[in-house]
Amino acid sequence: MPEAVVREGQQHFVAKLEDTPLKAVDAVDDSAPPTSTWGEAWRQLRRRPLFWASAVLIFLVVLVAVFPSLFSGTDPRFQDLSKSLQGSQDGHPLGFTRLGQDVYARVIFGARASVVVGLISTGIVVLIGGVFGAVAGYYGGIWDSLLSRIGDIFFAIPLVLGAIVLMSVLDNRSVWVISLVLALFAWPQVARIMRSAVLQVRGAEFVTAAKALGLSSTKVLLRHVVPNALGPVIVVATIMLGTFIAAEATLSFLGVGLPPSTVSWGGDISNAQASLRTDPLILFWPAGALSLTVLSFIMLGDVVSDALDPKARNR
Repeated sequence: MPEAVVREGQQHFVAKLEDTPLKAVDAVDDSAPPTSTWGEAWRQLRRRPLFWASAVLIFLVVLVAVFPSLFSGTDPRFQDLSKSLQGSQDGHPLGFTRLGQDVYARVIFGARASVVVGLISTGIVVLIGGVFGAVAGYYGGIWDSLLSRIGDIFFAIPLVLGAIVLMSVLDNRSVWVISLVLALFAWPQVARIMRSAVLQVRGAEFVTAAKALGLSSTKVLLRHVVPNALGPVIVVATIMLGTFIAAEATLSFLGVGLPPSTVSWGGDISNAQASLRTDPLILFWPAGALSLTVLSFIMLGDVVSDALDPKARNR
């Protein structure tokens, strides 16, 4: 084709493009492909009523745990034996325990210990398990073998059973001690999931490109591999948070958890056994609050898992 004809065609195309008016974009097309995996996940989450229901419940539980005085001005440890096992009264909607303590106040203030144990345990598990899993999956070799065998040792010990045995020989039963004990027996699960996710990501093209640009192994791991392998870990951590809350209640129920001076749902459930036949509602309220909280985190983890799973999105 002659060069003059090509040049004339190019000039005609440019002139036509300049004469074409630009159309304003009124709104973003929600069906357009997302810019990232997290953007796609958020688009899926905000369409799920289950996500909003669980998020609202978790927000309320956290708000109660952080600011319990906003919901009850009664001292949960105050005892009035003259009101033992009495029903609902003005200012005391849920009645009183066998020791004359306000049930509503104990349910409100009991959320703090349970939620704090769950949050601290989850943070420690994600930190330890994430580091061990990332190192084992990315570097492989002796690191993979060593860390995997260490994880297998702790993974073979049941969470609650190991915590019961260890807590029974410890004198200090504070929130931090219980959180560390629970995390000690729970981190291998996160480590395995992190290792599996890193193994899938480390062979991606963007990781190879980062290595070709001269980035060190540590920078590639921290900047490119770990951020793209956090999805499964976040899902598991959300579910495990509810598991830790239930585990703390179990330890307190068995008498090896938080001390009696600490208001907790597990301790109230244990104390309510004596009044189960005469006044079962004393057991129902802390048990219901515990069940609702654990269920909220499990539902959130389930819906987040669906949002981050490409197969589920395609379905």
